[in-house]
Amino acid sequence: MRAIYKRELKSYFDSMIGYLFIAFLVFFLGIYFLAYNLSGGYPYFSAALSGLTTMMMIAVPILTMRSFSEDRKNKTDQLLFTAPVSVWGIVWGKYLSMVTVFAIPTAVFCLCPLIIRANGTAYLAADYGSLLAFFLMGCVFIAIGMWISSMTESLVVAAVGTFGVLLLLLLWPSLVSFIPSSAFASFAGFWIIWSLAVFAFYRITESEAVSAALEAAGTVVLAVLYIWKKSVFEYALVRALEAIAVEDVFERFVIDQTFDLGGLLFYLSLIGLFLFLTSQSLEKRRWS
Repeated sequence: MRAIYKRELKSYFDSMIGYLFIAFLVFFLGIYFLAYNLSGGYPYFSAALSGLTTMMMIAVPILTMRSFSEDRKNKTDQLLFTAPVSVWGIVWGKYLSMVTVFAIPTAVFCLCPLIIRANGTAYLAADYGSLLAFFLMGCVFIAIGMWISSMTESLVVAAVGTFGVLLLLLLWPSLVSFIPSSAFASFAGFWIIWSLAVFAFYRITESEAVSAALEAAGTVVLAVLYIWKKSVFEYALVRALEAIAVEDVFERFVIDQTFDLGGLLFYLSLIGLFLFLTSQSLEKRRWS
């Protein structure tokens, strides 16, 4: 894993992608920092970070698009599969290299609350808590981008796909507000989500019997619950979808100035989930 980590980290700076990624984030953070904090006089640095989340939709796809797509395109992924390292070692090596690149501008951002402190009132605990949440949210975005990259050999498809998913996540709270809150709408929504999960399971395992059994079991359970106690489904889908809004965790740090430990654990869980999905995608390609 260490060799892959060093090779990938070196490649990001040999190809200038690492420098462009760092410069892009620092440049736009500087604009928001100047507008909100230095010129506007707002004491919370988290306001500048909140403005930067939109720029992450552009920066992260550029960083992650080549993580596995380039290897598939150049057929060098076969060398990785035959190397004396596990699939998890490959995934972690590549992932940690991208996280390291992202950690560099984040470390630069840590100076901004001190600049505010030197020129007036600052709230360091709230600002550094927001920085931690911002960093982990960025790590979630990187894990998503790496998973998408593992499923295609086209760098353009990987970048556009990652951009689309991140845009969906940032618009998630607004989109959820359009979902009907009726019991039947919740029942139908949960059934669709379960069916998509079963389909993803089938794509990974290619087990038709188990997938069919899971689909049937989930459908029966949802139908029985709906018939037995229809009121359980009222607003259930909306509440469930609101609970998984990724940006809301970061916003709680920024707006409420609260340290949301549960939200940070949610971020770590998402990172683990997408790393697992990436490893499964590689395992499937390895044996296909």
